[in-house]
Amino acid sequence: MSLIYQINKGIGKPIIFKGLQGQYIAWLAIGLVALLIGFTICYISGLTLFVLLPLVLALGLGLFISVSHLSKKYGVYGLGKFIAKRGLPKYLKFKSRKVFTGLRIVHTNLGRQVRS
Repeated sequence: MSLIYQINKGIGKPIIFKGLQGQYIAWLAIGLVALLIGFTICYISGLTLFVLLPLVLALGLGLFISVSHLSKKYGVYGLGKFIAKRGLPKYLKFKSRKVFTGLRIVHTNLGRQVRS
């Protein structure tokens, strides 16, 4: 008797929801929760709904548009790579050669070093 199992072909693929990929779903959820908390704080403090409702709707629309723009522009891992690349220096400047002449071969790295 042989059993037939279905293979999950979505393993390793990023989560996609309404065009948002990966971490952008979490960013949108965090933004919407922040909008909800801001709405409740402003409503409890006495702001009228005629002012508060259009403000929250406009901020929510701006949040959704900006997050979907980031998702389309950078993809799943592109934004992290972009932020990491901005942190790298353009060039390194040394005033002496001691940095390079004082380098030693670490014993754990001996197998990977090419000696002449």
